[in-house]
Amino acid sequence: MLEPKRLRMAVAQTTLRENPSNSVQLRESGREIRHLMCKAHEADARLVHFPEGATCSPHKRIMSIDGPEKVGPADWDRVQWDVLQQELNQTAALAQELRLWVILGSLHRLTPPHRPHNSLYVISDRGEVVTRYDERMLSKTKLAFMYTPGSIPVTFQIDGLRFGCSVGMECQFAEVFSEYERLNVDCVLFSTAGPGTPNNRGMFAIQAQALAATNSYWVSYAAPAQNEGAPSGLISPRGEWLGQCLQQGEPMVAIVDLDESEPNLARLWRRKVRTGIYQPHLVRNDARSDDRRTF
Repeated sequence: MLEPKRLRMAVAQTTLRENPSNSVQLRESGREIRHLMCKAHEADARLVHFPEGATCSPHKRIMSIDGPEKVGPADWDRVQWDVLQQELNQTAALAQELRLWVILGSLHRLTPPHRPHNSLYVISDRGEVVTRYDERMLSKTKLAFMYTPGSIPVTFQIDGLRFGCSVGMECQFAEVFSEYERLNVDCVLFSTAGPGTPNNRGMFAIQAQALAATNSYWVSYAAPAQNEGAPSGLISPRGEWLGQCLQQGEPMVAIVDLDESEPNLARLWRRKVRTGIYQPHLVRNDARSDDRRTF
């Protein structure tokens, strides 16, 4: 009999910093990330999951060559790339020291003149970048002025559990999450900087709950501390919050256990349904069934 798969993880909420030309902000983000890594380690977490742009989430008006009055193409030469690289190196070194997996939202620079990806780095407990997920479903502004879209889903395993990655506004695209169900993931790590307008605060968290329930897997929801929706946390395969950060507005982590000790019967049934099991039960040439205009 197979041993149940279990893993303790931390879901972080961090301070949203939006100016990558400001080296002070980049270093503050790095220190905050590493502080929360230590908190996760103290709680015996195996993995810590950070929001989109945890190192920095560039604001479209700050980056615009026509800004801040007008949104236009981003000037990526403004980024303090050397400082960002130093902070990423220190974070990877701490991951190795703590023996902690780190999923971290950051910019990923491409070869000029190509725009960067908006990415999640997957840093192993050996301090190595084992893979990277690049946001695929970009907003209109991100696509027109800021980033190069990604093209593939990304999965990886820790202690027998399979994880997938999603970032930005991709909770708006159910096909991203259904694809991960077909790839047999146990948990999708969804990192976001949150919806951008006051009338839809909290929408992404609600959608994340629905996607977890629809696909019968865990969804880890990592958002900025300033997010006016839900605090960061972990959602069960039933769409219920298993644990969340205690309050909004403050950088912190929520500690939650993934436990596969019970079979996921809903997921097994949905997969069986998709094999065409209803076909033998369909009725044809029945007048009462064919006539749709009578009681």
